[in-house]
Amino acid sequence: MSADPNQPARPNDARSHARHGAHELEPPADDSPPSRVDRRKIVLPLLVLIAGLIATVLMVQARPDVQKAPVEVPPPLVRVVEVEPSDLRLDVSSQGTVVPRTEAQVVAEVAGRVSEVSPRFEAGGFVRQGETLLEIDRRDYELAITSARAQLAQAEVALAREEAEAAVARDEWGELGRGEADPLVLREPQLAEARARLAAAEAAVAKARLDLERTTVTAPFTGRVRATRVDLGEFVNRGTPLAVLYSVDAAEIRLPVADPELEFLDLPEAIAGSPRGPMVELVTEFAGRRETWKGRIVRTEGEIDPQTRMVYLVARVDDPYGLDGRATTPLAVGLFVRATIEGKTFEGVVRLPRETLRAESTVAVVDPDERVRLRRVEVLRAGADHVVVSAGLEPGERVLLSNLDTLVDGMRVRVADRQAPAPWLEGRPDTLPLDRADSATRDAAESAQTETATGGAQEPPP
Repeated sequence: MSADPNQPARPNDARSHARHGAHELEPPADDSPPSRVDRRKIVLPLLVLIAGLIATVLMVQARPDVQKAPVEVPPPLVRVVEVEPSDLRLDVSSQGTVVPRTEAQVVAEVAGRVSEVSPRFEAGGFVRQGETLLEIDRRDYELAITSARAQLAQAEVALAREEAEAAVARDEWGELGRGEADPLVLREPQLAEARARLAAAEAAVAKARLDLERTTVTAPFTGRVRATRVDLGEFVNRGTPLAVLYSVDAAEIRLPVADPELEFLDLPEAIAGSPRGPMVELVTEFAGRRETWKGRIVRTEGEIDPQTRMVYLVARVDDPYGLDGRATTPLAVGLFVRATIEGKTFEGVVRLPRETLRAESTVAVVDPDERVRLRRVEVLRAGADHVVVSAGLEPGERVLLSNLDTLVDGMRVRVADRQAPAPWLEGRPDTLPLDRADSATRDAAESAQTETATGGAQEPPP
């Protein structure tokens, strides 16, 4: 049914007209279907990926076979020392402080005022035996001698009188008496008393003279003054300390020695008190110079120190100050010295550097096949820088000197030639670089363990 053009337009007709206007503004659509465009975007990348995988597989399959080269681990380079037995004297080291052989304190034997002092009466002064050190006022003692002499004269007179009276009594009894006379009649007790008084008076004179002599204080021996206690003008009583002296004819040094070290010393004579003990060399730094003295062990002290378990040997040096004319540096009292005591001589022992000794008296010997063999030895003495082996090594054997981190019995090593050292040893024959030495040591140890587990040894790569 057709619409009448003369009639007014309805709303539905307006909407239809608007849709037709919109269709006229849209561009023409593509004739290709939408599903075909999407498949093309997915397929093309997949084809490229598959082609790459196929090319990779073909390249891997076409590569040549790679032959594996064996890993060559060189044995560690080590240093050795050759065994050379010899006769060796094993000395014993110690140290101590110099002390005087004799030291005495001089005291006053009489009381009085110090009236005179010797110029040598001072600390450090040398004095001879009998030399006057100081004088004490003599006047009181001179008067005492005079008084004693007067008493002696009186006693002599009294004795002479008693002797005369006793003679008269004996004569009278002989003329008038009968029988045996009574001692009192003959004045014998009175005579004995007079004689005793005379002896006491003589003793008083001798005592006064002795006290007078004691006012002069002399050195009891040739020595040196360590300290003085009085000076000019001071009053001293009997027994007052005046000075301290020590002798200079000999000096002694107490040397502590550990009990195991006594094995290396020949001490029977020294223990018995003989002066023919082992020789001792004393060394110290004095006045910026190195000084040495010779002495001898003369005795040992009577007990072992309970705190340190040490035995003390006493060394003696004669004439430490050179007073007999010998030119020598004084071995002063109080000086600290290092001592080397002459020890016994042991035959056929081997002296090795300390680093050759492993744990539990074991050393590493390099055999002719350049393999390490661990061996127990008998260590006679182990010091700070060397060891002395008495048994377990043969002449000409090579003992490992290098300190390897890992050491296995049977491991292969290379012995360094001192005349032609390895490049990394130039200028440093005693060390190996840590990176090369440690890695070579570990590899050699692992190789030796592998050979031991498989039951046989393999030759190293050329």
